[in-house]
Amino acid sequence: MARKIADCRRFESDSACSLTIIGEEDEVIATAAQHAAAVHGHQDSPELRAHLREMLEPEDSYLPGTRQPQPFPA
Repeated sequence: MARKIADCRRFESDSACSLTIIGEEDEVIATAAQHAAAVHGHQDSPELRAHLREMLEPEDSYLPGTRQPQPFPA
């Protein structure tokens, strides 16, 4: 199974979060949902997890350092 990335650097946030989570897809989704709830104030729900799944990137797209953030998709 291909590893995936959830990268908070990708999106604008009040906290300027720099967390990047890399791993197997189900692990990344579970960890990203917990992070989104604890740090960004989202409610961990099936809808949030589905939205996070849509925003995952392949592992080989990871770039170290800073990343130009874009608006969070609605």
